[in-house]
Amino acid sequence: MIRPGFSPYVPRPIDLPTSVPLAPDADLSGLDEAKIFAAPDDPADWPAWRAAITRWRDEARSRIGYDPCRYETMAEAGPRIVEMVWLWDERLYDFATGRFTVDAYLDAGEAEFGGFDAVMLWNAYPVLGIDSRDHFAFFEDIPELPQIVAAFQRRGVKVYFTYYPWETGSGPEAIDRVTAIVKRCGFDAVFLDSSKEASSRLRTALDAIDPALPIECESRVPLAQIADQTMSWAQWFADSKVPGVLRAKWFERRHELHHIRRWNRSHLDELHSAWLNGTGVLVWPVVFGVWVGWNTRDRSILSHMRRLYADNAAHFVSESWTPLADHPGSGTQIYASRWETGTGRLWTLVNRGGDHTGPLLLIEPGQNEQGIWVDLVSGQTLAAERQADGRIVLSGTLSAGAIACIANRPAPPAITGPDIASAAPDFPARVTERVPAPFVLHATVPEGMVALDIPDGELTVTYRLRETGLYGETPYVDEWKPLPPRLHQIATMTRPLSAHRIAMARHEVTNTQFAQFLAETGYAPVRSERFLAHWKNGAPLPGTENDPVTHIELDDARAYAAWAGLRLPTEDEWQVAAQQGLLNRAEPLIWNLTESEHRDGRTRFSILKGGCAPLPQVSDWYVESGPLPPERSVKLLALGAGLNRSPMIGFRCAADVGKNR
Repeated sequence: MIRPGFSPYVPRPIDLPTSVPLAPDADLSGLDEAKIFAAPDDPADWPAWRAAITRWRDEARSRIGYDPCRYETMAEAGPRIVEMVWLWDERLYDFATGRFTVDAYLDAGEAEFGGFDAVMLWNAYPVLGIDSRDHFAFFEDIPELPQIVAAFQRRGVKVYFTYYPWETGSGPEAIDRVTAIVKRCGFDAVFLDSSKEASSRLRTALDAIDPALPIECESRVPLAQIADQTMSWAQWFADSKVPGVLRAKWFERRHELHHIRRWNRSHLDELHSAWLNGTGVLVWPVVFGVWVGWNTRDRSILSHMRRLYADNAAHFVSESWTPLADHPGSGTQIYASRWETGTGRLWTLVNRGGDHTGPLLLIEPGQNEQGIWVDLVSGQTLAAERQADGRIVLSGTLSAGAIACIANRPAPPAITGPDIASAAPDFPARVTERVPAPFVLHATVPEGMVALDIPDGELTVTYRLRETGLYGETPYVDEWKPLPPRLHQIATMTRPLSAHRIAMARHEVTNTQFAQFLAETGYAPVRSERFLAHWKNGAPLPGTENDPVTHIELDDARAYAAWAGLRLPTEDEWQVAAQQGLLNRAEPLIWNLTESEHRDGRTRFSILKGGCAPLPQVSDWYVESGPLPPERSVKLLALGAGLNRSPMIGFRCAADVGKNR
């Protein structure tokens, strides 16, 4: 249920751009915590607007005693294109061999996006709550993590560690664990999920490792923290109709923001804002295991931005930045920023209107500008016409939504990168395919099982509406920011049933049964981490022989079922059996794996049923725990390195009976 007046598709009041008082004596301190300085609609007001934000910056620096020394020690300056990386993306992790494939991942990123300057490794939030592990464990238990980080770095890609200050199970020693992981793995930065600012204790601890080690926070960084937090997300930043200026970037040119709208199918708005502000972009094609791909036009724009950021890095951190500069007039929706260094001037342009052929800039002549005027994005040579007042009109073609980068060069540039399509293509769909359940036919009901007739019809399923969805769907398409009560509410879906007859085990597979399987087969998983971690010396602890086997993952359960001449039940079969009261559940409760694996080429997942014993630490952001009704389904993202193995997850078996389905 949505609260009255709330729409998840429009920015919240806190996300809206902040109007700038234009009176020369106006109090500008109210701009201190703005996200974006809204630009006036009338170009006649732009000079006064630029004067106001310049005065604000100078006053604010003096008011807080701003010290930029940390930026002086940064290893490099300039905007970066960063990707949020699901650590268990099938491009990055080969489930068949249990190995990471960093080079293949980066090769694919270069082909699609023109490459990335940095990656944020993300791996825990969607699965937190499958047991008592906190999010650090999901990094600490990957033995080759330092080698993964090093493999990215060998390709010139920085690697950011993601830290969840909000996580309830981290405890008071969280910062010590952050620094231990950063030192062990050689991370290049620390990202604080859902936090606008870092504690002084964290900053001090990271300084002991390297004072140049950046901290990046999410959303609006407080003014007083810009000195210590050299990066931040520009997430949930709504711009004005005429593109405005990012407050943190205007305050400190070297502050690196990453624009992101994670659920959008079009990224044109944040790309345009980033390009005019000379800031980075965060790409997130797999959001917590959900595919939210980028269209061809936006990937093309991003590819050119990255190339030109790298070629002209000094311009984009220059104090000589003029927003809304040199507008061509005549009612066009072409907007430009001018960037100046000792090597010359550069203009970044965006077209917020329709296809345009004609004036792009009206500029004052500069010194030592000779040769031709070119767009470094498209490679087109611009027509230059000097007016009677000495100003120069630069004309060319800029399609709807396109960007340009104009400079004065002695010869046409060699342009690399794809053309920018003028029309936005359709959202790039990615099909989620179900791995078919094996057909294991028995003439009669096996011992320890009960017969079950699955009817034709529909099955009602409930699930908590999390950011990871349930069956591969994108749960919040084009939404600004999903919030409770819409976020985390219990949702309902119906699933079709086809009539067939099965046998279902009344009990979960026990430690003794699994030990017999190992003794007869010598089974060993691809990755052995956490496999049967509750056993000792390869055997169940005395007194636990008849307890359900846990610390197994889907492939382990499948191997057992195949040896036993059985299979796992599908999630629908499990639900029907439970609703008919046919299943016995061990105490304490454990989740039951089901034969429900889905893959989309990037993410794998399956469905858990039945609930588990309550966890002592709970959060709305965790997988739910405690007893749950049969109709409740929970999506379990597939992790590598044995991390899905939990003391709270087991399985039972099923078989087909009588005749083919």
